[in-house]
This record gives sequence, structure tokens and C-alpha cells, in this order.
Amino acid sequence: MMNIHYKTILEQYLLWFDTLGYNTKTRNRYKSIIAQFFNYLQTSNINHISMLNHQHINAYFDDVQRCKSQKTQTTYSITHLNDIFLCVDKLCQFLTDMEMNTAPTPPNFRIKFDYHQQENLENIIPFSIQEIKQLQQAIPLTYQDYNFSLREQRHKQLELIFALCYGCALRRMEAYNLTAKDVDFDRKTIFIRQGKNYKDRIVPMNDNVCSTVKDYIYNFRNTLKLPHNRLFVHSLSELHKSLKKVQKATQDEQIQSKRLYFHILRHSIATHLLQNGMDIESIARFLGHSSLVSTQIYTHIVNR
Repeated sequence: MMNIHYKTILEQYLLWFDTLGYNTKTRNRYKSIIAQFFNYLQTSNINHISMLNHQHINAYFDDVQRCKSQKTQTTYSITHLNDIFLCVDKLCQFLTDMEMNTAPTPPNFRIKFDYHQQENLENIIPFSIQEIKQLQQAIPLTYQDYNFSLREQRHKQLELIFALCYGCALRRMEAYNLTAKDVDFDRKTIFIRQGKNYKDRIVPMNDNVCSTVKDYIYNFRNTLKLPHNRLFVHSLSELHKSLKKVQKATQDEQIQSKRLYFHILRHSIATHLLQNGMDIESIARFLGHSSLVSTQIYTHIVNR
């Protein structure tokens, strides 16, 4: 059971964490991670934050890599390990900002495990340009059993998914959180607020994407009264179901054998840009990558 000292720090950490703009789901996950970390410290007889040093953190990182999940009885996934490293790193930053650690402040470790490259590459199977066209052409064939109004909602949102996640290479939440105020039709740009790593960026729209988004906003979205300002009407889960519908509607076995989801559209456009001769630095800027290392994965995909 966590002692009062660590409980107090956890509460203050979460208040500080809220100021960073994380969503509720991430906040709750990180709360659980830090609670686990504090319980580990207590079992190691480190009962006060002033006793914490980098050896303790290194020992904890070694320990969690060997641990097995109670739910799956397997070792933690790389994604979960990276979450643990980032969350403890944020705790170190918090301790420094709040001057709560009287011993030498643990450094910000910035540890991150990379996925095994070959395994990661094999999981990324982009759609070809022709397959993307087939998917878009299949949109009118979906939801034929719905009345016109409901069918139009699904069709318009599917068109928007392809415009944003393929045409503009937006990440899932970047696309989902967009509002009409983020779109500048005069400059043909989209403003991404607090994207990955909390960075704002401006993404260009080509003429086709601009036309699709303009039609969506003025002829569809602005006609609806909803309790939110997002461009998308439905929830993420409903949008994912729509993608499955359009994939099935193509009646193409090759297309149906692949995984269709928001991020694979981003992977697909990046691959197509590279195949068409765009240099890797320009692709990195378009995708919003802070490092070319992230973008170079598409070189391996094209070579494969």
C-alpha cells in the first residue's frame, strides 16, 4: 500500500501532468504507472522521494523488462515499456521543476526501445495508389440499406478520412480533433494543434483535398447541430467500422487481405511520395517528423 508521502506526490504530479495537455485516458494510464513505480520503491525500502537516485530508476527499468503482465502472463510490450520510461522521465522532470528532491535530482533518461526493425516493417503493408483509388471509388457502394440522410453522413466522413489521413498524411487523432477553424481555404492549409510530441504544425492541401474538405464543411458539416466542434460527426470506433465497410465493398481479395486503418493511409501516402521521387527531407517535413530516422522506414518499405 502506498504511503502518504508518495500519495501526496502522485496527486501533485497528476495536477502538473494536466497542464501538459494530455487526455484523460493517458492521464489515468500514467497514474497507474507512477503508482506502480512508487510501490516498487517502497518494497525496496526507498520510502521518501529524497532517497531516489538514478541507480534506483535503472534498477526499476531492469525489473519491468523482466516482469510479466498479470492479465496476459507475458512480458510487457515494447509500447508499454516505452510508456513506463516516458512516464518516469516526466516524473523526474516534475521533481526538478517543483524542487521536491533534496538529493541529486535524477536525470531525464529519455530511454526508448525501438521495435525490431524487421518485425515493424512486416507489419506495415501500405496500399498502392490503385488500391487507394479503388477504396475511394467503393465509398458510394457502402451503407446501401441506410436511408439517404444516414448514408450521406457515412459517405461524407469516409471521403474526409481519405482526404485528411491519405491526402494530408494526418495521424488519427490529428484528423479526428480537427475543427473548421483549423482549415484555411485561402492558403490551402490545415493547422494541427498539439500534434505528436505536442508540436503545432501547418500541413498543405492539394486542390483535390481542398475541394473535398470545403464541400464537407460547407455542404454537410455546417448543416448539422452537434454538441462538439469536430469535423467528424461520429466516434472513432464508428469511423473504423466505416473503413471496414468500404474495404469489403471493393470486393477485391488483395485489398481485403490487408489491414485498413487510419495510420496505414499515412504510411501509404509517404510511400507513394518516396516512389514518385520526393526527397526524404521533404517527406519528413510533410509528415511532421522531428527526426529523419522515423521517415527512413519508408525507404525500407519501398526497397522491400
